[in-house]
Amino acid sequence: MKAKLIMSGLAALGFMAGTSSVYAQDDAARDAIAERLAPVGQLCLQGQDCGTAAAPPSESASNGSDIDGEGIYGRVCSACHESGAAGAPIRGDEDAWAERTEQGFATLLEHSINGIGAMPARGGNPNLTDEEMEASTAYLLEPVMDVPELGGGDDAVSEDEAAVEEDVAATDEEAGDEAAVAETEEANGGASEFDGAALYASSGCAACHDNGVAGAPAMDDADAWSERLDKGTDELYANAINGIGAMPAKGGNPNLSDEEVMAIVDYMIAEVE
Repeated sequence: MKAKLIMSGLAALGFMAGTSSVYAQDDAARDAIAERLAPVGQLCLQGQDCGTAAAPPSESASNGSDIDGEGIYGRVCSACHESGAAGAPIRGDEDAWAERTEQGFATLLEHSINGIGAMPARGGNPNLTDEEMEASTAYLLEPVMDVPELGGGDDAVSEDEAAVEEDVAATDEEAGDEAAVAETEEANGGASEFDGAALYASSGCAACHDNGVAGAPAMDDADAWSERLDKGTDELYANAINGIGAMPAKGGNPNLSDEEVMAIVDYMIAEVE
């Protein structure tokens, strides 16, 4: 009887030990699953308190090694830029990035650092340095544009500023040219810079308008010009440039510019008035 009791007790102890081992394995499996399913980042929108979502500074920022832009992207940026959350352009979507990449890397980096639209400054992680933002932004943009060498943020900004200055200079130069033309016209009493009389004689207009050929109003025929002058200068310009009746466009001389044709018309009007 005692032997049976001893055997029963040993069996019970063995069962309890086996059960504890199974429970321990189940707990370890659950922990592993939970770790695999943990989110890679948190969604943090402009205006929210994003400090609780901020990850600590990366080790690369303190040990001076190369910055892991891909790792920073995975921890901070991917929550939106992999899913398109809050309207964020998805990494690698060329159509979504087309208009943005035209602004240049320096501008997009500035948006990453300071925030834009629903995206908070530094993706909601105020602990990230400018250099880390540059590295993560470069990784984000690599599939859709040529990014500059890391550390060249200031140079990129300078290049953009230089391009803007060139555009401004070109605009100023164009405005200066227009002002010069205006001054020339004013000096000539408002007349065109072109010599209408010389163009009239050399362009072929005189062949018809000196003699009234093909129904063209002769230069000395005041009555023939009377009705035409009543239509106004703008209509006479249009007729001369585009052609009317038997007269071809620009009097059959396509090499004439619109301004040259207008100068010829001005000359003819002055002669018959």
